[in-house]
Amino acid sequence: MAGIVILTGAGVSAESGLGTFRDKGGLWTRYDLSEVATPEGFARNPGLVHEFYNARRATALDAAPNAAHRALARLQGAKAGVTLVTQNIDDLHERGGAREVIHMHGQITRALCAACGHRWNAPRAMASADACPACGQPATRPDIVWFGEMPYHMERIAGALAACDLFVAIGTSGEVYPAAGFVEEASAFGAETLEINLEPMAPGRFDRVITGAATSAVPAWVAEVLGG
Repeated sequence: MAGIVILTGAGVSAESGLGTFRDKGGLWTRYDLSEVATPEGFARNPGLVHEFYNARRATALDAAPNAAHRALARLQGAKAGVTLVTQNIDDLHERGGAREVIHMHGQITRALCAACGHRWNAPRAMASADACPACGQPATRPDIVWFGEMPYHMERIAGALAACDLFVAIGTSGEVYPAAGFVEEASAFGAETLEINLEPMAPGRFDRVITGAATSAVPAWVAEVLGG
């Protein structure tokens, strides 16, 4: 197998205590998206947006990687050509041992200057009055891709999808584009497709589905790929 592209979503980090988004009781059922996850919301009330992401950053920093994160890192370490793409903004893949993780929706641990585009490691708590270390403007925001913004690294992801033999989606809702369309992209180039999830989120769109909690299903699948 020449290449594997793995896309992970909120379900991979849920068992580390990080909330999912679209499930009953998920983050997007408890917050107004237009206020905390859009450029317009940030322009209207940056303090509210920072408060929301400060809480999420604290939760992410205090969480620990789980067996699914560690299993994917083990797969990366044992097999060449494994590209790990995540919709998650936490750093649990990296702390679980993964390398070169493609964060298509940004990272909660990074800050971005809306004025000059400079990026740096975010402190645990950010505020709207924080000055950019490069230009000095009080225009710092979380380095997160908000609704209406283009996800990061799309050309790199497209190249990996075109070259892979297997595309695996783990713990994703299958509702958020462009990531929701990756299965069709990979399939069009001849790749096998696999969904690993608590329950099938995209019936009929994948060649194979493995159901179960990420902390059990992902290590079992990795063991299968590596031959035990």
